[in-house]
Amino acid sequence: MDDGRQPLAEEDRAILALECDTIAGHTCKVVVLDAPGVTREALLERLAERLDRAPMLTWRLDTPAAGTNWVPEPAFRLQDHVAEADGGPVDRLGLLARVAVLFEQRLDRRRPLWAMDLVPLDTGRTAVVWRIHHAVADGTTSARLASLLLWDDDAPPPPAHQLAADHAADDRRRRSHLSAFLHREFSRQHGRSPFDGAVGAAREMGLAATSLDGLRAAGHAVDGATVNDAVLSVVAGALRRWLEAHHGPVANVRVRVPVSLHHEGDGAANRDSFFSLALPVDEPDPVARLLAIHRQTSLRKADDDAEKMELLLDDLSSVSPRLARFAARLQESPRRFALSVSNVPGPRHQVAVLGSPVVQLCSFAEIGQHHALRVAAMSHADRLSMGFCADPALVPDVQVMAEAAEAEADALMAAAAGYTGPTG
Repeated sequence: MDDGRQPLAEEDRAILALECDTIAGHTCKVVVLDAPGVTREALLERLAERLDRAPMLTWRLDTPAAGTNWVPEPAFRLQDHVAEADGGPVDRLGLLARVAVLFEQRLDRRRPLWAMDLVPLDTGRTAVVWRIHHAVADGTTSARLASLLLWDDDAPPPPAHQLAADHAADDRRRRSHLSAFLHREFSRQHGRSPFDGAVGAAREMGLAATSLDGLRAAGHAVDGATVNDAVLSVVAGALRRWLEAHHGPVANVRVRVPVSLHHEGDGAANRDSFFSLALPVDEPDPVARLLAIHRQTSLRKADDDAEKMELLLDDLSSVSPRLARFAARLQESPRRFALSVSNVPGPRHQVAVLGSPVVQLCSFAEIGQHHALRVAAMSHADRLSMGFCADPALVPDVQVMAEAAEAEADALMAAAAGYTGPTG
């Protein structure tokens, strides 16, 4: 960016154009800090010390309506991006309500497209709600930015050339798959699924937490399933309970699964794609459900389904853009999948911010038209959090769904501990 400008890729402009009265284009991380938490002034000081590690956070669109370049903001002020949420301390449900309100808001396009809000909790803890536009960073990139900007670290900062290389690799990965993200998350096709409908502007959040090591052990005990198979089984169980209460019997629900969900320890620059599979939401037994999911994911990985899908769409694009668009629309129809379930690995060890330990790290991702529910999992040390984002008019009681996920995780870990293999 020698001339001070960074051109927007076509995909960046497309995702910016998707924003409307009912859809926001950002992702959101929530960092819960143990008492006494941090103050706004202390957080501003930490960010000021480290902002040179993430220069893209000081860029804005050259024109708010339809920018063609990222440009440095000459009047950039950190104070404009870090705020204390209105109102007094809140409990756990109150925090989710605050997150939903913030999630519904649009980031100011006259400024760099990110914001942090500090929310005090009634336990004496503090939550940092960090929204960042998907045209700037996706879930994987924002997790890396958190490690650069927030986590306490006595090690010297990475050299400038390494930071530049990491940012460039991150951006190539993000942009190369942003088109797939647009279709995957914001498809406007017509069809039928339990979560199909015209999405409104309101959001409701649910949050579940469980043991990452426990899910990993449960998967290993049941035919060598992965921890990510276990996550999908837990989500399937939660959906089963919710559907029984709100929708009626459903045999299966198709989900879109990013391939990175099945490669623990991937670096930020790894390419990612996706495949779809049917969650057996009519199966009440957690072990049988996990086995059914494991069989599907194993087959898809063995047959390189995600890689074949990516190559197919790339080949179609080179032969006929119109045919490629048709194939993409077919793949993204709600008849093909009902919701996306993603997983972003967080820090493998306990981290802190300005001496305050992080007690929970979670992620929420935007929903799209005709896909009114989205699940985003994120790990931190031995804890795995699952953030549920929904349009409450189409998917009511999403926190009940999240609580069901916690119960299903406990049931799976208990059942797996006594599993001795198939019988008969």
